[in-house]
Amino acid sequence: MRDWTNSAYTLPGKAASYWLETIPGTRHPPLSEDIRVDVAILGGGIVGITSALLLKEAGLSVAVIEADRIFRGVSGHTTAKVTSQHHLIYDWLLKQFGRDRAQMYADSNQAAIERIDALSRQHRIDCDLLYRPAYVYAGTEQSEERIRNEVQAARSLRLPATFDADVPLPFATYGAIRFDNQAQFHPGKYLNGLAQEIPGDGSAIYEETRALEIQEGEPMVVKTGRGCVRATDVIQATHVPFHDKPGLYFARLHQSRSYALAMRINETFPSGMFINAESPARSLRSQPAEGGELVLVAGDEHRTGEGNPTFDHYRHLEEWARSIYSVQSVDYRWSTQDTMPLDRVPYIGRQTPGHDHLYVATGFRKWGMTAGTVAAIVLSDMIQDRSNPWVEVYDPARFQPLGPVPSAIEQVAETAKGLAGARLTGAPEEASQLVAGTGAVVEVKGEKVGAYRDLNGVLHTFDLTCRHMGCLVAWNAAEKSWDCPCHGSRYTALGDVLHGPAVKSLNRKGQQ
Repeated sequence: MRDWTNSAYTLPGKAASYWLETIPGTRHPPLSEDIRVDVAILGGGIVGITSALLLKEAGLSVAVIEADRIFRGVSGHTTAKVTSQHHLIYDWLLKQFGRDRAQMYADSNQAAIERIDALSRQHRIDCDLLYRPAYVYAGTEQSEERIRNEVQAARSLRLPATFDADVPLPFATYGAIRFDNQAQFHPGKYLNGLAQEIPGDGSAIYEETRALEIQEGEPMVVKTGRGCVRATDVIQATHVPFHDKPGLYFARLHQSRSYALAMRINETFPSGMFINAESPARSLRSQPAEGGELVLVAGDEHRTGEGNPTFDHYRHLEEWARSIYSVQSVDYRWSTQDTMPLDRVPYIGRQTPGHDHLYVATGFRKWGMTAGTVAAIVLSDMIQDRSNPWVEVYDPARFQPLGPVPSAIEQVAETAKGLAGARLTGAPEEASQLVAGTGAVVEVKGEKVGAYRDLNGVLHTFDLTCRHMGCLVAWNAAEKSWDCPCHGSRYTALGDVLHGPAVKSLNRKGQQ
């Protein structure tokens, strides 16, 4: 029995994504010379890999440029639900975007499920793809009306939705919206399978090659630390566009972190994928695994750079899971970061009007498996000058919605807080008190700096200024990273870039 009163909470499980731990490592070479291709794709997640495959199959040459290893970013830390049920979205879309565009959103995400199935069959990829119903359940009586409204909206858009009063979970609910014929899979196996089809015939994947700059022109030029890539078209599939001055995406997005535990339970888990209608989120799904079945428990989201102490989010999930199941073990834990658009709909298309050869895909909220596949379909069609029926709803320069949505002013205000360091509250810690493997904001000669003491006892200090746009980063104790609250850049404990849009490491102060 876990002792929840103990302030020294021990993080459960191995600090690793199950998806990454159960696939072989990739070994694509870094870029070693200047090259020319039809399309340069920046980012090796679901958008980048799927886009590359579709474009190559259409006869174009592609180069996927990945700063780390493919699939190691956000796509490798998902809950991997393949569904058009994106929480309670359709009633909202009908009111805010109108019926035509709500139908585009519904149709495109249903089509994404079918495309993932078709690609896995076409390329004979064993990726644990299983069809399961997807539920959003009402955890309170007040949520039932929202659920029923969503059922009505989804059915009006020809989605496979019903109201289910008997939700197969071991606690009381007030009914759920159920989508039939949805799916789940192992995203690592799926994307590794797709990636194997890309190299050759003038196409390639380049790992450990960070894109640093995009120069627009004919051709487009992507500058990296290892050479230049010239291309007719460029896709930014980097989760957050680092080249964002055209379009000002930093003011149209914010970053949300959430957490996942992969555990084994004594009970039989029901057939289905589940998430509650309320906040904080509580998401459940099962996954076939060696020696039995894992249950993924996820949620407890917060804005990146906030939510301290971050240990608490894992504790909340574990405590909740143990309150409803007999937990045998917690095998893995990981966190992820999702990009949240102002109006709940992703930005997919030309980065801005007039930039005809620069494309972007971002803002998938927490539904990247289908949204990322939609993005790949839309962008590959646009690059080939083919008509696509969903372009309008995702257009980054799209119409103003019919009703009010959260204003960009709120995002600018959050950025101002980060620039001013408003989140660095309280007295800084003493550097001498840092034990090996820990970090904190400390004061050195009257200046607040970031400090990390490595496992050899060496103290490393950093300027807290994020290299993207100058906000102040915060220490994330659970992940041992420095996180930017403004636009979601993350750095390792030693200050190296872990997650964009930043492309340069934190400035070092020194070590002792």
